[in-house]
Amino acid sequence: MTEDTRRKNWFGRLFAVRGMGQIITVFFGLIALCFVFYMSNPNFLSQRNIANLLRQIAPYLIIGIGQGYVLITGNIDLSIGSVIGMSTMISATLMTGGMNPWMAMAVTMLPCLAIGVLNGFLVATCKLPPFIGTLGTMTIARGIAQLVNGNMNTDAIGKTAEGWRSFLYYGKSLGIYNTFWVAAVIWLIFNYLLSSTRTGRHIYSVGSNAEASKLSGVSVSKTILIAYTVSAFCAGVVGLITCAQAGMGSMDAGNGYELYAVAAAVIGGISTLGGQGILLGVVVGSSVWGAMYNGLSLIGAPVAWRNIVVGIIVVLSVLTDVVFRSGTFNRTRIRAIFNIRPRS
Repeated sequence: MTEDTRRKNWFGRLFAVRGMGQIITVFFGLIALCFVFYMSNPNFLSQRNIANLLRQIAPYLIIGIGQGYVLITGNIDLSIGSVIGMSTMISATLMTGGMNPWMAMAVTMLPCLAIGVLNGFLVATCKLPPFIGTLGTMTIARGIAQLVNGNMNTDAIGKTAEGWRSFLYYGKSLGIYNTFWVAAVIWLIFNYLLSSTRTGRHIYSVGSNAEASKLSGVSVSKTILIAYTVSAFCAGVVGLITCAQAGMGSMDAGNGYELYAVAAAVIGGISTLGGQGILLGVVVGSSVWGAMYNGLSLIGAPVAWRNIVVGIIVVLSVLTDVVFRSGTFNRTRIRAIFNIRPRS
């Protein structure tokens, strides 16, 4: 076998991996994006900004993992942002009340996981459309975030939480902020669960064809429940990171993060139609998202324009996925849209 043949076979195997084609395409887009921002402001690739960029990407990566699990099952989770806000407020309220930060962190995760279980129950067992079910729990979680401290933001969580804040946000290991390492560990755990276990195979199976999965012995309800619980866990962790960053609890924490989670997953090749995508794509998708926000901020783009650009990219990503997965992208369809007559 010649060197050229081996190289072609290697590339063929690489692109044959589920979703790898889009990941590679988006990765090159990320490189181009970074180059544009570097040319606009050389500080973009400075050591200090890269460290900050990795820390900014970490929360997007974590919630992208959770939303990715849910999307692969063919569902969606709109409660992510409100669970982040609930996690932020509960943890901050407990800490300002004198509870040990590590104990407060453990207690906070319980209601977050409960929201995930409720989401799974409503969608899988009660057969509610995921949009409606998670819209309801989104409102419930936001209400809890508002009530937990008497409809007020909390005071500062105090100096007793400095070690906890350093662990989750401000501290560094090997020159990189700990937030990035937390995200990396979470990614490794859930990537292994998705790619190398029976649960992961069931998640893909349910997303591809729930009825066929049920007939083959897969517990569809349990699988969807697991996906939503993972999503709620990830949102809870990001809420703790948000609390560590701000040093207090804000009732508005997590607003809009549902969009961030969908963007990180879909840009990275996870299909909104279910059954397709890998978590490596979430790494690339969250990096694109973080680089875009960071770069637009460095070049002085107004927040409104940043939101517009990001919104357009999300819509185009989802639209592209729907078009190609639904099979509507064909010559006949294109000719019909543009009124092009075939050659005789």
